[in-house]
Formats: sequence, C-alpha cells, structure tokens
Amino acid sequence: MKRQRRVLTALLAAVLMVLGLQAVPSTAQPEEAAAAQTLTWTAGDDITKYTSAPTTAVAGQATIVFENSAATGNTTGMPHTLTFVTSDPEFNSDVALNILANPNDDMGGRHTAEVTLTPGRYFYHCTIPGHGSMQGILVVTEGGGSDTTAPQTSAQVTGAQNAQGEYVGSASVAITATDEGGSGVDSVQYAVGDTGEWLPYTTPVVVDQVGSHKIRYRALDKAGNVSAEKSVEFKVVPPASDDTTPPDTSATVTGEQGADGAYFDMATVTVSASDTGSGVNGIEYAVDSGAWQPYTAPVMVHQLGTHTVRYRATDKAGNTAAEKSVQFKVVATPTPDTTPPVTGVTVEGTKNSNGAYIGNAKVTVSATDEGGSGVDRVEYSIDGGPYLAYTTPVVVDRAGTHTLAYRATDKAGNTAAARTVTFTVVSSQVPAPNCPEFDERLTVIVGDVDSGVPNRLTNNRCRINELIEDEKEWTSHALFLKHVKTVLDKLLKEGVVDQREYNAIQKAARQSGIGKPGQTEGYRKILDGSAESFAKWQQVGGGSFGLNTDGSITSGTTKSGLGMLWFPERKYGDFSLRLQWRDDAPGTGNANAGVFVRFPWVHDHPEESRPEWVAIKYGHEVQVLDRPDGDMYKTGSIYGFDRVGLAGAGVTQKGTWNDYEIRVVDQHYSVYRNGVLINEFDNTGGQEFVPPRSDDPGTDGRRFASGYVGLQVHGTTDVISYRDVRIKEL
Repeated sequence: MKRQRRVLTALLAAVLMVLGLQAVPSTAQPEEAAAAQTLTWTAGDDITKYTSAPTTAVAGQATIVFENSAATGNTTGMPHTLTFVTSDPEFNSDVALNILANPNDDMGGRHTAEVTLTPGRYFYHCTIPGHGSMQGILVVTEGGGSDTTAPQTSAQVTGAQNAQGEYVGSASVAITATDEGGSGVDSVQYAVGDTGEWLPYTTPVVVDQVGSHKIRYRALDKAGNVSAEKSVEFKVVPPASDDTTPPDTSATVTGEQGADGAYFDMATVTVSASDTGSGVNGIEYAVDSGAWQPYTAPVMVHQLGTHTVRYRATDKAGNTAAEKSVQFKVVATPTPDTTPPVTGVTVEGTKNSNGAYIGNAKVTVSATDEGGSGVDRVEYSIDGGPYLAYTTPVVVDRAGTHTLAYRATDKAGNTAAARTVTFTVVSSQVPAPNCPEFDERLTVIVGDVDSGVPNRLTNNRCRINELIEDEKEWTSHALFLKHVKTVLDKLLKEGVVDQREYNAIQKAARQSGIGKPGQTEGYRKILDGSAESFAKWQQVGGGSFGLNTDGSITSGTTKSGLGMLWFPERKYGDFSLRLQWRDDAPGTGNANAGVFVRFPWVHDHPEESRPEWVAIKYGHEVQVLDRPDGDMYKTGSIYGFDRVGLAGAGVTQKGTWNDYEIRVVDQHYSVYRNGVLINEFDNTGGQEFVPPRSDDPGTDGRRFASGYVGLQVHGTTDVISYRDVRIKEL
C-alpha cells in the first residue's frame, strides 16, 4: 500500500510539472496516524466556482479530499485544481497544496492529501487559466480556544425613497460588526443575491441596478468564529425619465478558427451594451434554447456542435433592446499535419553519348502532400542561388554542370528536406550568352520598384533584368532612363515585350530614382572580397572571421566567444544595407548570428571592456537564426524588440547563399530575405516597447538615428559566412 501511494504521488508530480504547476512536498503524517478531520472540495462542469467547499476547520491534522469526477458533476472532462496560496501575507502560508484532478486520471478524479493546519485563514483557488473566480477562504480556529463567541453584525440601507419604500436610482448598504468575545473583528464579508460569492467589505455597497436585491453579510473574528449569515432586501426603481430608447447591443465571437470558420474546442462570446439615456441596467444571454441568464463575463462554449447565443439588454428606464444573436460552430481540434510534402523531379532534353544535355535541360518538379493540409508552395534554387518560387518547368541552357535544389512546404508549415538533381548542359554550337549580370528573379524589378512584368528570357538568352543592370552606378537619372529606353526599344521591336509591359518597366525605372544625387547614387561595396576591403573592418570581442579564396568571409573555428566585425569608416543614418549570408554550422544544427546597425563608436565607450556589447545594448541586431529550439528570436527579428518566429518567415535553407536587405528610414525597419519582406518594425517606443535589458539607454526605445554597421559571430560552432556587403544612403 505504501509503495502504491509513493508511485501515485510521483505520477501526480509529473503531471503538475507538465502543466506548469508546482509539485508540493508531502506534509502527510505516517499512514498509521489518522487525521483528526476530513475537509472535502468538489468540482464539476461549472468553471466559476467549486461545487462544494468547506469554510471552517480546527487547527491540527486534516485530510484534504479534492474530487472532480463524474460523480461530482463533471461531464466534460475539464481538469480543475485546488491550490492553497502561500504568497499573500494576509493569509497563512504554511500549507503548499496544489492538486490537479480530472475524471480521466488514474485516481478517477478523487485525490487526497494529509496536512497540518494552523489557526488563521487559508486562501485557495483554481490555477487553470480562465478559472480565477473559483476561489474561497478556509478559516481555521484553535480547538478549545477561549473566544468562542462570533461577532455581532448589522446592516443599514440608505438612499432616496418613494412612497412605497423603494429606493430611487440607487441604494447604499452599510455593514457594521462588533466582537464581544475578546479576539476582535478580523474581517467583514458580503455577497450579492442567494448565490453570489463572498467578497471583502471595506466601504458601503452601492447598488444602482434597477430591480429587487438581496445583500447577505457576515463577520469573522480573529479567533476564527463566523457570525450567522444575515441579509437585507430592497428594491431599486429608476428615477423619472423621458428615456424611451433601448440600449444598443453587440456581440463578438473569438477563438482559434479553422479555414471554414469553425472554432476549435471552444468559442468565447463577448456581449457589450451602451445607453446614452438612463444607462444600461443589465445584460442577459441564452445559449441555444436555454433560459435567459445574467451576463457578467464572456460566455465560453465548449460543447461540440452548432450554437446560437442570444442576447439583450435593459436600461434603467425599463426599455429592453430587441433580441439579437450570433451563430457559430465548435469542433474538436484536428490532428495536426506534421508530415512534409513528398517531392520528385524529372530532367528532360536531348542527350549526347556522355549523358549531357545538348543545348538545354528542362527540369520539372512535383510535390504531393499526404498530411492533409495540402501543398502550399514549391521552391527551387540553381547552383546555390536564392530559392525562387516554382511555377513552371525550369529551362537551363547555360553550358556547364548545374545543381538544382528543390523543396516544398505544405499549408501546415512543414517543409520537406531539400533534394538536389545534378546534370550537365553542353553547347549546341550556340555561344554562351553575354549577359551583364545573373538575375533570375521572377519579375523585372528596377531598384526596389517591381514592374510586375515577367523577367523572361530575351532573344539573346539574357533575361530582361540582366540587360537593364539596375545596380550599376549611374551618374544621372536621365542617363539611366535613356539606357532603359534603349533596351526596351529593342525588346519591343523583337516582340519580347508588348507596349503595356514597355510602359510598366519604364514607369518603374522613373520611380526607382536610380542616378539621382543624394538618393540613389548606387550601392557602395564595403566588403567586396578583396584583402584591401577586408582590412578596413575591425574585429572586437570574441570569435573571428577569415577571408576565403572566393571573396566570402567565414567566422573562425579557433577563437571562441561572442564578437563582432564592424566597419568603422563612417556612420549611416537612413540606408539600405544589402549582403549575402550562408549558414555553415557543422552537423545538423543552425548558426546563430546577426547584422548590427546604428550603434555608436565602439572605442572609448563606457562598454569598451566588452566592446561587442556596444552594438547589442545601444544599436539593433537583425537576427540570423533558424534553429527550431533555443532563442525565440528567429531570422528577420529585431532582437529584443520585434520577434519573428519560424512559422512567420519560414526556414532558410542551410548551406545556401541568401540575400538580405535591411532598409532603415527614420525609425522604420524593413527586412527582406531573398527579395521577400519578412519583417517590418516601427521603433517608436511607447507601450509596445520592451527593453531587452534593464540598463537599456533612453526611456522610449527609439535608440539612435544613425550609427555604424557590423557582423556578429557567436563562437566556434555558430559558423556563418558573409559576402558582397553593400550599402546605399537613402
């Protein structure tokens, strides 16, 4: 028997830990020592109060029984807890009791605990969210104490009365209590109606709701004696009024919804009413064909099925609003889709004797989803480039060996592991295209303006955007527009674009502002892959970066600690910072890194003892982290200020280069990954601002309007690579 009890106690502790509840050390005496008294609490379907609960007890040993079962009226399986509060100085704190019970647990919902009670008051409640009104006070007295006389109480109702003795507009109830037993009055309590819960009495209770009322009251002395319950009854009538307009009413339904609008497990109906005349007197509601009930708090509907909640309100002049209703459906939460899509690929084309494709290869990607949510998107990447949306088969006609990576994501957010196919394309006597730059974005984007025109291949096998070459430094806006017109005239003549597309690209070029002084003078490369460029950056704190032969830099694996590589040549105010990064963390993990912006001069700063903290505490970090566990701030987050999760922005493919643009104008931050906006943040402070650290400067969180830029390194395992760092002042 003892061994069984120990096992059950361990199981209960484990359940409490899962729910975030504290397991309580046993205060039980040996089994052979029987408790002097048994105190029983019960719970059922009601989520506003316990079905039954004791109010008094005698100091000493007690057996606490908490039952939440079908026998006590629980038909929904809702769990409840019985928790004794130990953190309120007004109540006893020597019994740390926290019992979780539900009809389907191993004990059938009935649990016991042995405790030792001391004289005073214990405050108890239910700890499950949304059940704060399930609470009460247990008064414990000394057995055989000298004061055994309960306090004397009385109440007086005052207010303006009419000839019938009714109170006009409102009534005030004043309660008094005296104690002749010697210990003194400890507290006075009152309750509204026959079923209202007991509340502490501190000042006269003002009742201004029209109708008949009953106020119950009682008092407790310091020896724990409770006076007999008394009550006063009275009626409140409205003052004379010419108000003939009923209240305005409305209702909203909230909860987690599915695609068809049904609510998962529970729907909450919130009713509101307003009256500009005599004022709202009361609100009533009814669920389906049930009886009308007073509305005091949002109505939670758990039962599965289609429901109608009716509601109405009455003002103090007696005008009742017409009945209204809301309809909704409650369904069980579906089994989550955790299975990623299944992907496949085929490569077609004419092959030579070596298996190479002559002229071009057409790659077709397929995806199916058996998890139930359906395929949301398919993406592909060519030769380590950024992932692009897959809509039609990809034709690759450039000579050489190519690797195409592909993946798919379903509507539940599950992304299939990237797969690859490698093939070789050889020349079909057609020379390789001489394109100014490689640009496979889906539409023609001039600067930052999307024309919406497909970025299709032209007759010389270059794409439209590759011919426009919008990131070249232009000495004037007019010269750039002349260049765009020359390209478009040729494409229009060849039939590559029509007149509508011609006009759309020309309009995007004008809006881009490329070549205008002081605004779009082009991007300045501050890390171009050369040793001279790399030498202009400084490493502070822990970690290190090394220059690679391909012009990229990679965080070192020999120097541990948190550090930063920063560019000290100049500060930037409003700017667009562009770079590419690649997650090179070893194994299956993901690197933790980031880009720092707008931080002050590192040297001679009060934080110079750990200079990397200057950027962390006084600038902003745009996060790079796709690890599913650990830090809650993922790629695209403004660290400590604006959180982006993996579900919001999606997972970045590891081991591939990704474009990153951080655009800052005034205090508005925009973060783009591979051309897609994944976060916007207005750094205006106020209620939404939560300082990441207690020593954060300033009071409103806006931080600095200009500063330096830097690249973060976390240590030897968070390996990250960067390349092609460019910045343009806006």
